[in-house]
Amino acid sequence: MSQISQLQAMDTASRRKEARTVIASSYLGSTIEYYDFLLYATAAAVVFPKVFFSGMDDWVGVVAAYGTFAAGYVARPLGGIIFGHFGDKMGRKGMLIISMLVMGLASTLIGLVPGASVAGPWGAVMLVILRVFQGIAVGGEWGGAALMALEHSESGKRGFAASFVNAGAPTGAVLGTFIMGAFSSLPNDQFLAWGWRVPFLLSFVLLGVGMFVRLKVSESPIFKAALEQERLEQGKHATAAAKQGIPLLQVIRKPKTLIFTMLAGAAGFALQVVLATFAVTFAVSKGADRQGVLYAYAAASLISIAFVVMGGRLSDKLGRRPVMIGGLVLFILYLVPMFQLLSSNNIALIFVAFTVGLMIHSTLFGPLAAFVSEQFGTTSRYTGASLGYQLATLLGAGFTPGIVAQIFKDSGQNTASVVWYLAIMSVVSIVFILLTKEPKNNDLQTVKL
Repeated sequence: MSQISQLQAMDTASRRKEARTVIASSYLGSTIEYYDFLLYATAAAVVFPKVFFSGMDDWVGVVAAYGTFAAGYVARPLGGIIFGHFGDKMGRKGMLIISMLVMGLASTLIGLVPGASVAGPWGAVMLVILRVFQGIAVGGEWGGAALMALEHSESGKRGFAASFVNAGAPTGAVLGTFIMGAFSSLPNDQFLAWGWRVPFLLSFVLLGVGMFVRLKVSESPIFKAALEQERLEQGKHATAAAKQGIPLLQVIRKPKTLIFTMLAGAAGFALQVVLATFAVTFAVSKGADRQGVLYAYAAASLISIAFVVMGGRLSDKLGRRPVMIGGLVLFILYLVPMFQLLSSNNIALIFVAFTVGLMIHSTLFGPLAAFVSEQFGTTSRYTGASLGYQLATLLGAGFTPGIVAQIFKDSGQNTASVVWYLAIMSVVSIVFILLTKEPKNNDLQTVKL
């Protein structure tokens, strides 16, 4: 009996229990991975300019720190290709375990990198190298976690299931920001000397928890069935099947899907990363208390978790495209009042700015995991979804903090230039979402791209 037949033979209660276990595992694993990855964003905003780029003009140091942050996003597509290839050939589960191991070790080592006062420029070099490993790891993590949730789910609930993977991002941000915020209450010299390092060192503890959970989940039944079918086809047509069997070639043979997916998702990542980095730096530069701003962002992220899942569930009803476009339109309208609230030097208003921004962003972020993953066939889905998603993060988030900080600096610290930049990116994504076919009802069991 095939894997799909076995899945269909299971009673409804067993199938739902298995799906819940896999979704919970994907959510927890994604939370831990994004704790590590986004913790770096917080540190880049409030610590690294002073520790690794001291002696520079304040905003020059910020731009330099955001440059090391971008290195992780440059590496994410590479991670998507590497882990995607083996995930499509060998299975999703094993790649998830390896990606988590790489991320946990890289993040722990970041907490041990000596600052500029000890290692000079070599501290920043080591920081970039470890950030690249973080990027490779998260580039492989997202695709595997999203597909495990998606491929274990019933039709009509895929957006809801996959949204839990993206909900791991704000959950990880909450965890990382609260912990970093707690240590930021130390005297400034102690915080910059050692306090900021502790949250990174705690990654080793989270790595143990995540590995324990990941080892308990089962492989995707849809992937197993597709693998069986592919092997049968390879036996009949060995030469042609060998060429078909390289996932990356299957994806790039029809580049339109990859390009449209990348451009459709780019603005969502740009808005997300601006909230996590530039908005924090901007609010503190206007006189707001650093710890208060971090806690405001963390509390807003906590609220947004539910809206990510709601966005995914809503997309199961209305479709991925209408929900994502609605979120982008609302965010364009919100940009000007958001920066007015962030510049208020009032923690309550800053909390409102983050909360509304993240709630709006969640409506487009929730459906995104399913929207991207549903574009590709089973035997190239890990590679295609990972590469499309990670290229979107590179285009939308990788260089955005540095670009926005530079635009802000060059315009005499005028936020209007930042608003225009983000609004134009959002319009571009809206256009490519409209150009992409609605994937909500796509058949996931197909082997072809």
